[in-house]
Amino acid sequence: MGHVRSNDEGWRVMGRRRTAWWRTRTRTWTRAQDGRTTLARAAVRRVGGAPRASAVRRAGVVVAVLCAAVALVGQPAAAAGAPGSYGYDKGDRAVNGATGAADAVGLKTGGTYRSSLPKGATLYYGLTLDAVSDVYASVTAVPPAGTTVAATDGIRVSLQNGAGTACTHRSATFGAGRSPHPVAAWAARETGNALCKGGGQYYVVVERVDASGSSADTWGLELTVVSEPPLTQAGTSNAPQDWNSASPEPVTGEVRSRAGGSGFAGAVAVGQGVWRGDVAPGGTLFYKVPVDWGQQLSVTADLEASDAGSGYVSRALDLELYNPVRASVDEAGVSYQGGQRSAALEALPPVEYRNRYFVVDHENGMRFAGSYYLVVHLAAQVADDFGQGPFPVTLRVRVAGTAHAGPGYAGRSEPRNAFDVTAQDRAAAVTGSGGGGDTAMKVLAVAGIGAGSVLLATLGAWTVAARRRAAV
Repeated sequence: MGHVRSNDEGWRVMGRRRTAWWRTRTRTWTRAQDGRTTLARAAVRRVGGAPRASAVRRAGVVVAVLCAAVALVGQPAAAAGAPGSYGYDKGDRAVNGATGAADAVGLKTGGTYRSSLPKGATLYYGLTLDAVSDVYASVTAVPPAGTTVAATDGIRVSLQNGAGTACTHRSATFGAGRSPHPVAAWAARETGNALCKGGGQYYVVVERVDASGSSADTWGLELTVVSEPPLTQAGTSNAPQDWNSASPEPVTGEVRSRAGGSGFAGAVAVGQGVWRGDVAPGGTLFYKVPVDWGQQLSVTADLEASDAGSGYVSRALDLELYNPVRASVDEAGVSYQGGQRSAALEALPPVEYRNRYFVVDHENGMRFAGSYYLVVHLAAQVADDFGQGPFPVTLRVRVAGTAHAGPGYAGRSEPRNAFDVTAQDRAAAVTGSGGGGDTAMKVLAVAGIGAGSVLLATLGAWTVAARRRAAV
């Protein structure tokens, strides 16, 4: 009878067979690897040996740089609306304000400028104007984070003729919230003003209005100058008599997330709908809404409830509306005790050229088509009672009415298309583009694509050169 293996012996035989199998596979794999290495070395020798290795090292450096650029594209930008932050226009030209008219540096219509405003200062900027255009100068004051301001602190802006007479002037203050944040005031030279007829030398004058107990910090300034051409055919000089002044019901529907921008230049576009963004105490968000001729805008802002802490904050939420020349149109604000609160703008007339003949700002400010800016600020004091947040704010935006053609300008505005709503503006309101961060990301992406193209072209050139050397 045959030999019967014990269980232990059977396992030993199976183990020896597995070991032999693995040794065979290992030798086969090692030979294959050696073969690949030999082939690779031969390929390097065929295309020029050392020059090829140098090319590979150079390519590695380029790849590393390109990868770093791609990684940067993927990095999140700094949070918009952080306390003390403001997104200046990347095209701003730096200018110094003069303490008198004689030394005032000249500004140009259509330009944007960056400057600064010390405590107690009054600064002059020059402006040479034609005789036919209405011109609007807007100044945004940006106090640093942590500074102390009073309710009556702010700026006063006037546009003066060569004799020092003010054509118009406006002021902007921080209000009852006493929370430092960007505020904008404006002034205009309107050709219908008897004091400011004719072209020549004018001055934008910016005065810092300080209350006792305020910090001595210097504020940043952003200045813009916009010109509006005359009409081809003059129309009536009467304000519209009949428009729907009833406050509409706030818009309802799906809430869509849309982070705001950090300044006017980087304001994020929104259209009709319900939009939600987060803002930290002391932070400010900027949005823009395209509103065409004949359309009527209404906006409500909801500050969501908080279950953290308790207390009372006066003027916790500020909602401000500015028109396309950054002139203040209307504002609303609410206090906060932890429950949901809503701030709504006044009923605004449909956008018409003739609105300029109204008396009050929230009516005569709706005088142009273009981008209207929504600026949302959450008071820094909210953090004392309810924590650092961020806090959700919901904007309910309605753009009613059918757009119609404009009044018929005899020239073009500076900057161009300031009073137009373009197809790109409407598309941006859907996609949420228009922020300064988007532009930066696009530039970096293009740079990355360009670097990739250069890399491929360089590798190709090195390879061709190496083959030619090898063939000699």
